[in-house]
Amino acid sequence: MAKKVWQVEKTKYCEHLQENVAIEVEVVHPAEQLPEQAPRIVARRCNKAIECNCMEHPACSLSGTNPGIDPVE
Repeated sequence: MAKKVWQVEKTKYCEHLQENVAIEVEVVHPAEQLPEQAPRIVARRCNKAIECNCMEHPACSLSGTNPGIDPVE
């Protein structure tokens, strides 16, 4: 059976929150029967997305409020 885990991809400074945040990715590892397949990234998130959503201005695509700004670039 495939295994899903959240892993920290990188940390960076967020201009909106004015502090460091962790960019996390959800990785799906293949089942043991399919070892030749590479793990796949299926989602990204920020560990401070809830704090961003509580602010009055839209932040970025990882918090779900501003799809035009991608902080991963």
